[in-house]
Amino acid sequence: MRVIVIGAGIIGVCTAYWLNRHGMQVTVVDRRSGVAQESSFGSAGILAADYAAPWAAPGMPGRFLAHLFKSESPVALRASLDPAMWKWLAKWLGQCRADRYAANKRAMQRVARYSRAQLAALREEHGFEYERRIGYLQLLRTQRDVDATQATRHILQESGIAHRLLGPEEATAMDVHLQDAVHVGTPLAGAIHYPDDESGNCPLFARLLAAECERRGVEFLFNTLAQPSQNAGGIVAGVRLQDGRTLPAQAVVVASGSDAGAWLGRLGLRVPIYPVRGYAANLPLRNDVIGPRRAFVDETYRVTVTPLGQRLRIAGTAELGTRGPALRDKALRTLVRAAQDWMPGMLDFSRATWWAGTRPMTPDGPPILGPARVPGLYLNVGHGSQGWSMAAGTGRVVADLVAGKTPEIELDGLDIGRYARKN
Repeated sequence: MRVIVIGAGIIGVCTAYWLNRHGMQVTVVDRRSGVAQESSFGSAGILAADYAAPWAAPGMPGRFLAHLFKSESPVALRASLDPAMWKWLAKWLGQCRADRYAANKRAMQRVARYSRAQLAALREEHGFEYERRIGYLQLLRTQRDVDATQATRHILQESGIAHRLLGPEEATAMDVHLQDAVHVGTPLAGAIHYPDDESGNCPLFARLLAAECERRGVEFLFNTLAQPSQNAGGIVAGVRLQDGRTLPAQAVVVASGSDAGAWLGRLGLRVPIYPVRGYAANLPLRNDVIGPRRAFVDETYRVTVTPLGQRLRIAGTAELGTRGPALRDKALRTLVRAAQDWMPGMLDFSRATWWAGTRPMTPDGPPILGPARVPGLYLNVGHGSQGWSMAAGTGRVVADLVAGKTPEIELDGLDIGRYARKN
């Protein structure tokens, strides 16, 4: 069976790997010049299966509005006449209820925990080294932040997920850098420790896995645009390339991130995926500084700090209505504020490199997996900022479905049917 995968980010590469393991002939097509050059390149590096949660949460609309006019903010809304953005926001608002948040969080954690197990198997089998660190901290600046985690902690407790609420002294004992931050005035009311979560270099892992795919016979076509090709019966039967060639296939898997909506629209398929813009920076540590032991997130600013060797990956912010390449000062100030607060005097900003790009988000949070409403077409899209956490698992789930096998996890809340029912 020949299968074409659209997209060579972390999602597409993991999908190609598992399809190949099922004995299929696989071709990956991507418009960029190599693997993991868009959303995956700007990954925060967090493999947070236990922390995974939807952006649509109770209280988020009010928090969104409260931050709009602050000098540093985890969110931004740009004036836009794009009707797709306003439709997406309306759907998002409908998901900011406690019952929907709980259901969506459970779905995300189900697939993310499965993905963690699949990633561990890949790491053990192939010996991949990708700057991995164990453990994750959710830093809470105020008592209000601590109180706001009550519903989340209840869901974690119900699900049997390892976590522990720490007081300020317990939190600072986890890492000397937090002691330094509090000493210079950064507020810390507590933290949640996720001992089973981890972090790592997403683009590096994608390149290692892609090399393994090529060794096994997977073909990668870079600098190539592809359009869907349907036969007389309306079945997707391959793709048409920009040079006029047609690549036939028995199945096509769309794993093209933020471009998925436009690609699927050519087939008359509408999916509620919107490109939410995020930012990231690589910040070298000073030569005389040892970095933090584990990754953490500043819950107030929704900025993650991930140790990668002798540098840190700082990532965060969510902008709607922005599609261009410009680096916006407000977003950069947010990253810098969080980095300076938690790593005071330890970073070399003169050698910082910055990235901005979009993350493909669904209004409810979970990705869209499995068969589309067009025969021959499968989806592995809409992972938002959780792509690295979910890639190994969603790749296997979709590969299993293409192969006619029953996935090892339930797909309730993860397939396209959830939108068909609501619309």
